[in-house]
This record gives sequence, C-alpha cells and structure tokens, in this order.
Amino acid sequence: MNIGKMMKDLQKMQGKMQAEMDALEVEASSGGGMVNARMNGKKELLALKIAADAIDPDDTELLEDLVIAAVNEAGRKVDGEMQRLTQDMTGGMNIPGLT
Repeated sequence: MNIGKMMKDLQKMQGKMQAEMDALEVEASSGGGMVNARMNGKKELLALKIAADAIDPDDTELLEDLVIAAVNEAGRKVDGEMQRLTQDMTGGMNIPGLT
C-alpha cells in the first residue's frame, strides 16, 4: 500500500467534496411556506422570504419562531447533504477529516 498515493487521493476527494459543498444550495420553509430560507453549503443564509400574511405586528414571536424554524431546517438539510456526499465519495468508509 502506497501511503503517499493514498494521501493524495484523500486530498483530491476532500477538494472535490469541498467544491460540491461550496456549490450546494438548499431551501427550507416553515409555517406552511410562510417563511422560506435559502442556505449554501457553508451554512450562510442567502435569502429569507416572508409572506405578507406572516407579518402580524401584534404577534412578532410567531414570526420569529417561523424564521428560526426555517433557518434551522435549512441547516439540517446542509448537514444531510454533507453526510450524503461523504458517504458517496468514501463508499461508506469512515475517513477522519472527511466526516
């Protein structure tokens, strides 16, 4: 077994996975679509859309909860995609630094 070649292959695999995560965008919603969040693979919030009927000046807590729920769900989707990509690239092997 050539350790040098294996390390280069792992670096290449990690670079490919990083490129795919950088290109990744996910969307999640809450409140039946009243709040939509779009996030990239770096877990940066790219867009947040709020339906007009979600805005009630007398109930700002509900809107806050809907925003939090949509953003958190988008983060979970990014995590799921990262796990899927890692499994696809490693064939299910647990390789430190890639998982």
